[in-house]
Amino acid sequence: MAIINTILKNRIITGFSIGALVFGCILAGGKFLLALLLVFIIIASREYARILENKGFYPFFKVILIVSVSMILVSASGYVNLIPLVLLFGTIGSFLSVLFRGRQPYIANVATTILGFLIAWMPCHVCLIRQMGPEVSLFGLTFKQGLYFLLFIFFVILITDIGAYFIGIKYGKNKLSPVISPKKTVEGALGGGIFALITGIIIGQLIGIGLYHSVVLSLIVTVMAQLGDLSESLIKRDAGVKDSGNSLPGHGGFLDRADSYLFSVPVAYYYIEYFILSGVDFNMVRDLIQKVMNVICS
Repeated sequence: MAIINTILKNRIITGFSIGALVFGCILAGGKFLLALLLVFIIIASREYARILENKGFYPFFKVILIVSVSMILVSASGYVNLIPLVLLFGTIGSFLSVLFRGRQPYIANVATTILGFLIAWMPCHVCLIRQMGPEVSLFGLTFKQGLYFLLFIFFVILITDIGAYFIGIKYGKNKLSPVISPKKTVEGALGGGIFALITGIIIGQLIGIGLYHSVVLSLIVTVMAQLGDLSESLIKRDAGVKDSGNSLPGHGGFLDRADSYLFSVPVAYYYIEYFILSGVDFNMVRDLIQKVMNVICS
């Protein structure tokens, strides 16, 4: 019991400290948010490479790092149209680095190198969301509307993690994914999702996006957060490691702490961009799908 209490205490202290740091950088934006993302990318990329080495794969860390840092800098600068170019040269570099590395040129090393910077591409959407929308003023401070959306995502993910953890401990009986993540339960996932939905509705009303978008965006974020968590667990399970690292007491490594953001942030970005800010509705999506089907069937 004492060991469990110590682990829980370390988890809470670490989680609160990291959460406060991330929250502060989100509020400050600019160079502070950029610095946070760069630190995360550098450490998480190293953790990813080491995880894959346990499986016998050898992704080229330098390529992952160069491409990842480039994407963060491009995103922070607002030049989104350059990201495909960075990904293109990153893919070419992945092949060349494996071809001339002096080690058996397994295609898996190319694939895991590309996967490495694709994973790193997802956090770039944090910068993109922070820059979204018109400028608004509050208490004499001027900032982009994207700050509201980023805080929405931050708190919905936070409540998802907290709710799933404590509901799972108290009521969890049915395993969510027995092979991939045996500690996670269906009850924990549903509990975290319900608390996240309530949180999202409250915040959504405060930032003025309406009930409909509040519900949909909350569901997107909480579902994608839990899928991101499971996907990172899949990589670790396949490689035979428990945690991505040991730098964060009670949480493992940086990838372990940020896995909930990997899918949720980019998916939320595109929903906000196309459905909240640009006014696209589901009738337009239906019409688009119908046109595509007509082209395929013609």
